[in-house]
Amino acid sequence: MLSQKCKYALQALLVLARGNSDELLLVSDIAERENLPKKFLEAILLELNRNGLVRSRRGRGGGYALAKPADLITFGQVVRIMDGPLALLSCVSVNYYRKCDDCRDEQTCEIRRVMRRVRDAVAHELDGTSLAQALAEGKARTVLEG
Repeated sequence: MLSQKCKYALQALLVLARGNSDELLLVSDIAERENLPKKFLEAILLELNRNGLVRSRRGRGGGYALAKPADLITFGQVVRIMDGPLALLSCVSVNYYRKCDDCRDEQTCEIRRVMRRVRDAVAHELDGTSLAQALAEGKARTVLEG
């Protein structure tokens, strides 16, 4: 299940992606727009900064902005930074592989085979969806419904 921390990170990044790339937004402004707890959001943005997804400037005129274009930041990157591996089992993880302690044979394990397909499908969606795409899909849906 996606953590609240990850969901807040995605919400904050989408706020930044909607804005002008040169414009820095204050944590309080992002928190207010998305109704997020400011202190928790500060910690999340620091983590996103350490991982190169946002940039920040302190002091007067400071705030946060995306560190790279919204089409280069995927949901998969954010989920891995905030929540770790996408895989439900360590033996099917690409980035965090670890052999299962109770597995007799990975090659014939039916559970592993199914969980690998699940991991691949989730990775395909999350890694294939950028912030820019998510915003574009939202705009298209609004136009169709409007």
